[in-house]
Amino acid sequence: MTKVQLLVAALVGPFSALELRAEPAAIVVASDGSGQFATVQAAIDSIPDGNAEGRLVLIKPGTYREQVVISGTKPFITLRGGDKDARKTVLTFNRYATIEDPARPGKRVGVQGTESVSIQADNFTAENITFENTAGRVAAAMAVRVTGDKQIFRNCRFLSWQDTVWLVGQRMYFRDCYFEGRVDFIIGSATAVFENCHLHATDGGVITAASTKPESPFGLVFLKCRVTCKEDRSYLGSPWQAGAATAFIECELGENLWPQGWTEWRGEEHHKTARFVEYNNTGPGAHPDKRPSWTRQLSEAEAKKYTVENILGGADGWDPTK
Repeated sequence: MTKVQLLVAALVGPFSALELRAEPAAIVVASDGSGQFATVQAAIDSIPDGNAEGRLVLIKPGTYREQVVISGTKPFITLRGGDKDARKTVLTFNRYATIEDPARPGKRVGVQGTESVSIQADNFTAENITFENTAGRVAAAMAVRVTGDKQIFRNCRFLSWQDTVWLVGQRMYFRDCYFEGRVDFIIGSATAVFENCHLHATDGGVITAASTKPESPFGLVFLKCRVTCKEDRSYLGSPWQAGAATAFIECELGENLWPQGWTEWRGEEHHKTARFVEYNNTGPGAHPDKRPSWTRQLSEAEAKKYTVENILGGADGWDPTK
């Protein structure tokens, strides 16, 4: 095996030779110089625009302090952390909405532009990675902004304080992921399924803020997830825009959630068209009898529609679980 193949084998782990051959040729990133590139952005830039085949970017464990942009011209990319422990491979930056924009003196960055990683391409996958924004309690500061279609995140972590993850693309699937923040830390208009994920509210606030398009049958859907909160009370969600859709299905809701669970977007009346639903949630934060009248508990028949296949399949039959 060549030096690069040996490094790939070490990063991928104990897979068979057949499985290794099935992987696309890997682009290895290592901040210590042992890979082909020292930064993630350099590895992404090496992939040609209009790419039509799978590209695997293996990121050696470490902390990479850089803003990463995966443009819409670079589909079919997989970012994979080199260790199954996502805490060991960290993509981080620290821009926030009210900081001065280096490219526009005297102007603020604004929310768009704060993201540590911008994912604009279709058919994107991330595995075993922590996406982080370390700006702290100052303003909106995204770890990730996603604007494409058919994106998959497995065993990833998303850390910030406000607007941690902004999903403005089409279809996304999160499996076994961890999300942390305080203010609206999972937001957006996309149709997204979160399966077996952990949502942790650090000090009160609101967990989700959907802006689902009224014509979209589903918005943010949490299946068999776990919700935990620190001492201060938190809400499950607030309707950012009219028609907002959010569902918590068979989730474990921990202590320190407000009993009413949901709250109106400040100064608006979006609750009148909001589609906020729950089904068979458990734990000390599950209070179906105390929820607002503008939310609903689904029937068993209605809940059966909340499957990954039905929510994300679309006309092309996309199945992110395979």
